[in-house]
Order: sequence, then C-alpha cells, then structure tokens
Amino acid sequence: MIKVEGLYHSYSHDDKYAVRDASFEITRGEVFGFLGPSGAGKSTTQGVLTGLLQLQKGNVSVAGYDVKKPVRKMFNKIGVSFEQSNVYGKLTALENLEFYRKLFDVPTRDAMELLEIVGLDHVANQRAAEFSKGMKHRLTFIRSMINNPEIWFLDEPTTGLDPAIASEIKDIIKREKEKGTTVFLTTHNMFVADELCDRVGFIIDGEIKLIDSPRNLKLQYGEKLVEVDYRKNGGTVREKLSFIDESDRRRLNEIVNTGAIEMMHTKEATLEEIFIKVTGRGLE
Repeated sequence: MIKVEGLYHSYSHDDKYAVRDASFEITRGEVFGFLGPSGAGKSTTQGVLTGLLQLQKGNVSVAGYDVKKPVRKMFNKIGVSFEQSNVYGKLTALENLEFYRKLFDVPTRDAMELLEIVGLDHVANQRAAEFSKGMKHRLTFIRSMINNPEIWFLDEPTTGLDPAIASEIKDIIKREKEKGTTVFLTTHNMFVADELCDRVGFIIDGEIKLIDSPRNLKLQYGEKLVEVDYRKNGGTVREKLSFIDESDRRRLNEIVNTGAIEMMHTKEATLEEIFIKVTGRGLE
C-alpha cells in the first residue's frame, strides 16, 4: 500500500535534510508506527506521503499512485488526522463534517454516526470554536475517517486526550485495522505504538535506525527478567531476577519452594527503553 525508496527532504533545499535516505514498505491492513522525538522527521515523511510536501528526491507510491504526480483518486483513498487540529471554528461540528465529505468522489460515512463514536453527538450543532482542545482533536480524528480511507495517516492520535477517550480512540483504530485499513501512525508515545503497531520504525535526526515488530525488538534487546514479591519476616520483599543468570534461576526456585509468593511477573523492556538503547536518544 505504501512503498518508499531513498526518500530525502530538505526545507532549505540544500544538504540539511529533515529526512535522509528513508526506505520502507507497508502492506495492506498493517499498522506501521513511525516513532521518534519531536523534530526527528516523522511529520515531514507523512507530509510527503500525503502530498502536502513535494517529493524532492526518491520514489514514493501510496495506494498504487506515484506521489510525484498526485491525482484526485489518490486523495479519495487516504485519510489524514493531524496532531494540530485544523477544524473550521465558525462551523458546527456537524457542518465541519458535512462540508468535508463533499470534497470526495467516493461514498462517505454518516456524519452523526462518526460524532457518536467519539462522544461528540451532543454538541453536533455547537460551533467548533467553542470546543476544548481535546474535542477539536476528536473532531479532526473522525473527519479523517469520513471517506472510508484505505490508508489512514494518524499523527499523535491520542495527544491531549484523557485516558478514557484515548482508550476509545485506540479501540477505533483497532476496529478499522480489522476491516483491512492500512495505518501509518506517527508518534513519540511508545505505549500507544506498542499496543497498536504490527511493526515500528525508529527515526532519529531524519534517519531510520531500524524497522521491526515490537515483539521482535523486545526479544532482541530486552532483558529476560522476572519480578517476584514474597512474604518474609512479616513483610513483603521484592526481588528482580534474571532468567539467564544461573544463580538467579536457583534463587527463583528457592523462593518458589517457600510457597510465600504474593505476585510474580516477567519484566520486559519497553519500546522506549529499546529506542534509547538503539539510538542513544530519548523521546523528548
């Protein structure tokens, strides 16, 4: 669905590249996470893929269309939810969606239905200028769904949302994936990426450092640890032990044999820890 070969982009049109030699492919129905700190090149890459930025160097195809020569049919197949909401403040929520749906040449979704799934149906006739930041973000999010996109570009879809609404947004993304929608997710939130993505790409200073599934990355870079809470002398003791170290394995058996365990779980490396290990940089 998306194929990128040797993508470069410079805002100053010189050798100061915001994205340098990026190459990757995304298949139909895959959720691909593009992960990195602010300024890493995530939004620049998305801008090229969606036709907002002109392709300067490299080969990029989206939904079978060459972005060097974008055509209207390509835009019928993609949806874009921006991190910064850009709804029309003087229009109501319903009017925003009704206006936007008229821009497409394909069947569109019912606007009220979309408002309902993110809890905005009760303010359907309220002007967007009166909305909170989170409400505007939700409106921007569902607007990107109105043309039933085959490829869905999501830039920080849960930013600024309370946990309950963020959970709903993630559930919507999962349901759309089940329908076969391809998702290109740009984020610096590793927990969201870990939950949603089939594969992730780490980008730093415009360069992609690696691409793999969250599971494979944890197996490759994460420590094999177990954390055990057990009763001792009237209190609770916690120990963190390695599955690899022989003495730690013996110690774990000793604790198990006491029958005093209260809680025990394996501890895997987070994507954020792996990102720092691979790139040497944090996500802020």
